[in-house]
Amino acid sequence: MATKINIVIDQGSTFNTEITVLDENDTLIDFSAYTANSQIRKSYSSSTYYNFDVSGSNSGVLTLSMNAATTNTIPAGRYVYDVEVETSGIRSRIVEGIVVVTPQVTR
Repeated sequence: MATKINIVIDQGSTFNTEITVLDENDTLIDFSAYTANSQIRKSYSSSTYYNFDVSGSNSGVLTLSMNAATTNTIPAGRYVYDVEVETSGIRSRIVEGIVVVTPQVTR
């Protein structure tokens, strides 16, 4: 079962967040052998999406990031996202939640 984490992105700003992930035994997961993907969509069935850049470490930390040019293109509002990792042909959703994109004033 995926961990639920909600996040806020400021439109037009660089976004970075770190998520620490533990397995069912409360042990940090070594992500060095995994590939990871993450997307934001307005709804689960939406065809429009925005990709997070995802990097993992051997200390159980996944970093989600998005540059300012990308966050600038996302309309303010509420979205859904998830993070999926894969190793040895096994894919798992490990994090999911709501993303709120707050509107930018200064342009």
